[in-house]
Amino acid sequence: MSEKRSELVKQLNVEEIRRDFPVLSRKVHGVPLIYLDNAATSQKPMAVIEAMNLFYQRENSNVHRGIHTLSEEATADYEAARKKIARFINAKSWREIIYTRNATESINLVAYSWGLANLHPGDEVLITEMEHHANIVPWQLIAERTGATLRYVPITLQGYLDLDKLNGLLTEKTKMFAFTAMSNVLGTIPPVKMLVEKAHAVGALALVDGAQAVSHMPVDVQAWNCDFLAFSAHKMCGPTGIGALYAKRQLLEEMPPFLSGGDMIRSVWMDHATWNDVPHKFEAGTPAIAEAIGFGAAIDYLQKIGGMEAIHRYEQEIIAAAMTALQEVEGLRMIGPPPEDRGGLISFALDGIHPHDAAAILDQDGIAVRAGHHCAQPSHDRLGIEATDRASFYFYNLPEEIDMLVRSLQRAQAIFHHP
Repeated sequence: MSEKRSELVKQLNVEEIRRDFPVLSRKVHGVPLIYLDNAATSQKPMAVIEAMNLFYQRENSNVHRGIHTLSEEATADYEAARKKIARFINAKSWREIIYTRNATESINLVAYSWGLANLHPGDEVLITEMEHHANIVPWQLIAERTGATLRYVPITLQGYLDLDKLNGLLTEKTKMFAFTAMSNVLGTIPPVKMLVEKAHAVGALALVDGAQAVSHMPVDVQAWNCDFLAFSAHKMCGPTGIGALYAKRQLLEEMPPFLSGGDMIRSVWMDHATWNDVPHKFEAGTPAIAEAIGFGAAIDYLQKIGGMEAIHRYEQEIIAAAMTALQEVEGLRMIGPPPEDRGGLISFALDGIHPHDAAAILDQDGIAVRAGHHCAQPSHDRLGIEATDRASFYFYNLPEEIDMLVRSLQRAQAIFHHP
């Protein structure tokens, strides 16, 4: 296995890549940091940090509102990043990309703008039991306000969507089918293209929560033919505070504004206003300019190191090795499907040890994982687990860190199960 691990590291040049991330060289509690909380947020390479610093040092100005040099430079870089995002997910046009604060705001934008305008009593919104709360709670609130009904596709005990139940749930009453492209708890990668096709077959729209998927695997919105895709920069080496919503342009033209104020208008009179062209119609006020530039720099970086296909292959190998190694930990239960059907994360529970206690022991050994329900309580409820620990990997994680994770978990067992 050591030879295979060495070959994996060489293929993506992981040792060299790690030098681009300053935080990976620090120590925690006197030992080297092992960062396995990438599903929550990824670390940032110097290319992203420097791009944002350069904006503040050289061209800090507002966008779309000035004809002076700094404003024109800021606007050019801000809009160039939007075009990079569009190409990254293969959107037809940069006008189909709306800047938001994060994937959560992207979903809320669709729920409040499209949902309030189009849902009525008797209509149904279909989601799944494996959703993050960000793709559950907005639809609960919109259903309450519109009289629509919210329904769920169940998951199996193996962590898959129960597709046998789908046809009975996806009917002519369904107006929106909103689902994740990768579960943040189970790691499950559903058949997105097939789910979109089934939604369209009954006349429903399809929203894909891509918060986990876009940062870890190739995503092509035209191939999927989804109507909406929500994702965040901070999970893909970009800054916090900015995300994106992809939406088909015709839908954006028809939807009312989500927020109102400056820059989203064309003209304002005392008694009414008209709206700016999309996507600016949905971007009220001064935007996160430096963050957008950092978003674009993150995409440049991901493509520079080999692209999303290479990253996805590496993570699948890493997760397969991790799932094999974790079987050595007595009393450890992993949830979700096998490696070939999941992304680069593993949620697990240790018999007799609360996830918070296990995470505290791991932290003492410099290992950062997430503990809790991971903003996905329905998934945990379905599997009969109150909470889990989650180790989530990225392309800068070394296979050797798996061994350290295993040893630390065995140490936790020794502490809590001593004779």
